[in-house]
Amino acid sequence: MLTDTQCRNAKPKEKLYKLPDAKGLYLEVKPNGTKTWRYRFELSDGEKRKEGTFTIGEYGVSPAGEAPEQGRSRRDGGVFTLAEAREERAKARALVKQGISPVSNRKDVRLKAQLVVSDIFEPFAKEWITLKDWEEVTKKRRQDMLERVVFPYIGQSPLRQISPAHIFNILTKAAKNNGVTVKDEAKRTLFGIFELALETERVDSNPVRQWRGVLPVNKTQHREALSKEDIGKLMRDIAGYERNFQTVGALLLMWYTLCRSNEVVGARWCEIDFENASWTIPAERMKMRIEHKVPLPRQALVLLRRLKEVSGHREHVFPNRDNRAIPMATATLRQALNYLKWGTRYSPHATRTTGSTRLHELGFNSDWIERQLAHIDPNIVRRTYNHTDFFSDRVEMMQVWADYESPRVFRRLVSLSHATSTDSSIWR
Repeated sequence: MLTDTQCRNAKPKEKLYKLPDAKGLYLEVKPNGTKTWRYRFELSDGEKRKEGTFTIGEYGVSPAGEAPEQGRSRRDGGVFTLAEAREERAKARALVKQGISPVSNRKDVRLKAQLVVSDIFEPFAKEWITLKDWEEVTKKRRQDMLERVVFPYIGQSPLRQISPAHIFNILTKAAKNNGVTVKDEAKRTLFGIFELALETERVDSNPVRQWRGVLPVNKTQHREALSKEDIGKLMRDIAGYERNFQTVGALLLMWYTLCRSNEVVGARWCEIDFENASWTIPAERMKMRIEHKVPLPRQALVLLRRLKEVSGHREHVFPNRDNRAIPMATATLRQALNYLKWGTRYSPHATRTTGSTRLHELGFNSDWIERQLAHIDPNIVRRTYNHTDFFSDRVEMMQVWADYESPRVFRRLVSLSHATSTDSSIWR
């Protein structure tokens, strides 16, 4: 074990070296003379052991006559004596025994400390809005709603004093005075705010949770997931749609990738990587303003190669019929579904609902599915540290999805291999 004299007298060398103490603690001495306390640990990851290094801080001495407050200030500044480094190692070892990485734990503690500056509802809610990956117009709309509907009642209340009864009163008045749509927006917003308060230990429970399924609901609801039989019929009907090959292509690309309709119709050829069978949608075209890499199953590649013969000389995969410099309108997809008599049972967004439902039924990992749908983890702490793309897993999953009740459509795409941009039937 080290002594304080050894630590104090350790001289820099040409190369970095380490002075071991005990139980994973060591002092690292750099050529520039910096002395840093580090703790090496191992965590169990299933059958594997994962090594990690936790940086405690720099070595220092406790000045003679140092007051307790001064000692805390020194440690807050990242300077620890030998005895203090051993105490920090003991805390870190306790976390490791619980299966918790001390590195991740420190990041979580710091993040939670930085997230909020107040336990009063209004400033907390405003900070929650700043943390969202929304466009400024969306943030402004939410804040305006809070100022009209919520802040007059609980804006200056401590978070812990806001009860389910307060929430019920706010939502009831919102529904009566502003309508169901505003009530629903208030409920979603309040739920998100209190979820953050729960994560950051400002409250012990979310007072909005018990009201999520009550009070009048918005009549505008997404279509339900299609059954396997309905999927087969939809695919056959789309395959038989003769009016516009581009519209069929957009509907199918949406189906094969589970991307949103506006992301599909706005696709550009520069985003498509045929060699690596992937489609990278830039952040500015994504709802959450985060770049999204999408695997392309075999059927999607065949489809895109056929479309490239038609619109490959254009910027967009699906150029507008009247103005080739802009993309197809999303309304075109709804018009096609109405023509096929699917408009009352199925909407473009129902593709994502159906895909999520059926892929879960097939046993695929929820994280893979959520990543494919470009959904953002609602847990802000977990989201900050989880940057896993699951791309290779999603490649396999989306091929299974593309094979799901689609052979007839695939055969029709192959039969259209000689389509050209001069074929007038393509543009009808």
